[in-house]
Amino acid sequence: MGRSSTPGEGTRPRVRHAGQLGWDDGLYEDAPEKGPDSGASGGRSAPADSGRRRGGPKRHGKKGKRRVLRWVAAVLALFILGGAGAGYLYYEHLNGNLKKEDLTLGDKPMADHKANAAGQTPLNILLIGSDARNSKENQKLGGAKDTFGAPPLADVQMLLHLSADRSNMSVISMPRDTLLKIPKCTDPKTKHVYPATTGLAMTNETLGRGGPGCTVATWYELTGITIDHFMMIDFAGVVSMADAIGGVPVCVKGNVYSHTSTGKGSGLKLEKGTTKIKGKQALQWLRTRYGFEDGTDLGRTHAQHMYMNSMVRELRKGTKLTDPGKLTDLAEAATNALTVDKGDKGLGSVTKLYNLAEELKKPPTKRITMTTMPNVYGTGVNKGRVLPKPVEADQLFQMVRDDIPLDGKASKRKAPAAKKPTASPAEIPVTVRNGTRTDTEYPVKGRASAVKELLAGKGFTQATIDTQNTEVAKRTGILFPTVDMEGNAQAVAKALGIPLSAVKKSTDVSGITLAVGADWREDGDYHAPSAEEKTPESARALNGDDETACMDVQPGFGW
Repeated sequence: MGRSSTPGEGTRPRVRHAGQLGWDDGLYEDAPEKGPDSGASGGRSAPADSGRRRGGPKRHGKKGKRRVLRWVAAVLALFILGGAGAGYLYYEHLNGNLKKEDLTLGDKPMADHKANAAGQTPLNILLIGSDARNSKENQKLGGAKDTFGAPPLADVQMLLHLSADRSNMSVISMPRDTLLKIPKCTDPKTKHVYPATTGLAMTNETLGRGGPGCTVATWYELTGITIDHFMMIDFAGVVSMADAIGGVPVCVKGNVYSHTSTGKGSGLKLEKGTTKIKGKQALQWLRTRYGFEDGTDLGRTHAQHMYMNSMVRELRKGTKLTDPGKLTDLAEAATNALTVDKGDKGLGSVTKLYNLAEELKKPPTKRITMTTMPNVYGTGVNKGRVLPKPVEADQLFQMVRDDIPLDGKASKRKAPAAKKPTASPAEIPVTVRNGTRTDTEYPVKGRASAVKELLAGKGFTQATIDTQNTEVAKRTGILFPTVDMEGNAQAVAKALGIPLSAVKKSTDVSGITLAVGADWREDGDYHAPSAEEKTPESARALNGDDETACMDVQPGFGW
């Protein structure tokens, strides 16, 4: 892990404005990833089901450029639309620029948020970077011709969590090479059904299985975090958006040149210390892998977090877009680059994007935390990929589910409000299902029956078993379909020791339904696993106020 510190002996180097560097079409920044023990220019062989398109290595260099453009667009769209000259953004034609897709394409409807005692709910937005090249603008900005029109990959995935009280914000990045199970998804346009994967697949494949709604469904399946919106970004018009900021300070601990003897690398060349970068040089920073830390995508993610924090600080300091013409061009570029979730609750208008940005501006920079999903390198057939790190990845996800700040500050969240039941236990029907199956273990036989008997012993004599539904539940929870059943559902939870935060409204059930999860495979009373209110060190938390953050340089890439 690279430490974030101030270069030099306790003083910050002066900021200089570097000249623009061109990008070399011969660079292949996104060759297969390599582990920390690999050489600077080495690579891994991809497994057969790698999520990469056919067509040879020419594609790899363009992919890195695309990721950067999409990343910058995602960040700037969130803050510029709400922070600079909002009046220019209310032209109706800008609404027509926005592309809209279904929020989720999976079969499992997401449970509603549980409001706290003050009636507040968190806000979760999935930021997706698409490498689609289905327009002249996108094709002009990069990409081998043999990949034009091919299924897109979701190469950037970041979950942005805004706390219920709006006091803090957290971001979790998922490495693009993460292996997981993808749920069944149905393409809303063609009605083609993509069956759930039987084995592990790369997370970036989700976008090609019907659209961003499949990426959302996959995140929900993995994390259990309710996702309210998504924002998918392509790369058209993003260079002008990067320039509009006026430059973002970044820091390296030594001279760095992202270039290998075989022509790989982003071309980024910086002197030791702090440099204010913009335009194409900002893109080089954001796509640099060779030259940062251990030369993997994990280092690149860390550099992206540094850039995002620094950019937000610049905007919060009062960076202005004062040229009306440039602002109008920026608004056009931003809305043309975005695909958002549709529907009455979606983000399909400039007004809704503006309102969203106003919410995102509420947490101070010192309460913004960037993290990476804790992960481990795969072995054997999975070599060159990463997997969620057992315990620690779910600990991070549970902290977000429970609205626990990732910056270690005391939480201001309030416990869910308790509701009075409208009936006695003997009058409350409860359906129990066995969801104890895991990726590596069969469901525990008889668990639903055992819990039914446990309920009967506590007076819930109308409990029945759903033998047809054995859908996996990582965590034990209780669902109810209508508000009038909430008090009764909470009564079931209290009787079994299940936390009220696990009682959620869902249109996926017709009555109170208890899903016995993989966290309750043993007989006896339920013991709720409580998330430690501490972000795992493996998540590499980076605070938005940290101006000392500085990238480690990979050995062999100095000059």
